[in-house]
Amino acid sequence: MQFGFNAPTAGALAAPDALLRIVTGGEAMGFDYATISDHVVIPKDIEARYPYTDSGEFPAGARLDRHEQLIETAWLAAHTKRLRLVLSVMVVPHRPAVLAAKQLATIDILSGGRLTVGIGAGWMREEFEALQTEPFEERGAVTDDYLRAFKALWTEDDPRHEGKYARFSNIDFSPKPVQKPHPPIWVGGESGPAMRRTAALGDAWYPIQANPAFPMDSLTRLAAGIDKLRGMVAKAGRDPAAVGVVVRVQATGAGVPATAGDGERRMWSGGDADVIQDLRDLKALGVRSCDFGFPGTAPDEVLANMRRFADTIMARA
Repeated sequence: MQFGFNAPTAGALAAPDALLRIVTGGEAMGFDYATISDHVVIPKDIEARYPYTDSGEFPAGARLDRHEQLIETAWLAAHTKRLRLVLSVMVVPHRPAVLAAKQLATIDILSGGRLTVGIGAGWMREEFEALQTEPFEERGAVTDDYLRAFKALWTEDDPRHEGKYARFSNIDFSPKPVQKPHPPIWVGGESGPAMRRTAALGDAWYPIQANPAFPMDSLTRLAAGIDKLRGMVAKAGRDPAAVGVVVRVQATGAGVPATAGDGERRMWSGGDADVIQDLRDLKALGVRSCDFGFPGTAPDEVLANMRRFADTIMARA
């Protein structure tokens, strides 16, 4: 299994020196990838419901100074050698399709083929409005159209696309990404549309287990979600084995409630042995990667928590 950690994009930990210490430290410890999140602006008044808290409120700690995702990713590529860089996730409708495809191809080339394009359709209406995107209500259709446009631009010698939201022909798009046929696309989201998007267009499904609307907080619930995905992939005419599963974990240990919503043990609760067993159970389900958020208010604290995880869990899972 591969292991990832969060590269800060906001607040004091995203200051250049702090960010660089965390990311190069994670690479030296043997982590496989770093994740980079995406918000261009944070509106002062947010009525949209955040999917990953019970209250629906956007965490107050996320309302901080913030870098642009793709520029930070390119900067990190220049300061690392082996580490994969995972967009977690890029809100696809926020950027014009051709421009975004070019930016992503450039990062893949300059990083030597180390980019993974985690994607989502987005949830914050007010941010869409500030960026003057296509209508928020159409974000799912926009995402699907843009993904098809990305693939045409990345793989075709004479790329053409005639979608509702993205249209182009008679253009040269070169150089192509290093990775063939294109950088891996991990589709974030737990809803039916997100799973259908994975089945049709993704290389992996990338859920967060803590979505109250689509809970996968126990092993039984997550296994059911994976089985459902595999059926959807087959229905889409693709080989279920060709679409992977990656899990994003928000917290582990004593702070995680012991019981899931279905009455079973909540994954990632308990001690180190419990977390190790969770990882082994995920391997048995075919999950190939997991990434974790590590707490801390200063680089030394974050790195200490990463080191402990690497020595006590990664080494034994």
